[in-house]
Amino acid sequence: MAKSMRQMVLHSPTLDSILAVEKTAKKYSGMYGKYQLWNRLPKKMMYQTYQIVLDYLSESNKIIIENDRVIWIWDPEGIRNLMKKGLLVR
Repeated sequence: MAKSMRQMVLHSPTLDSILAVEKTAKKYSGMYGKYQLWNRLPKKMMYQTYQIVLDYLSESNKIIIENDRVIWIWDPEGIRNLMKKGLLVR
């Protein structure tokens, strides 16, 4: 996240907010765009805070946003299974 963006943030996301967005993004992966997914969160949060969480999840390679669709890509269990089969993950 750019330094200027961090300075403009009025409200930093809490861990509960991040986990709620993660759970919702995983549940509705690829089904909805950013705004529609925001409307499906279990608790309301500021849209600015939501966008910061999406930036964080994107930078940590848990989601990708393609054609305005939020797609969950994080699969640690799948990686473990590949490693058990002898595949090298880099």
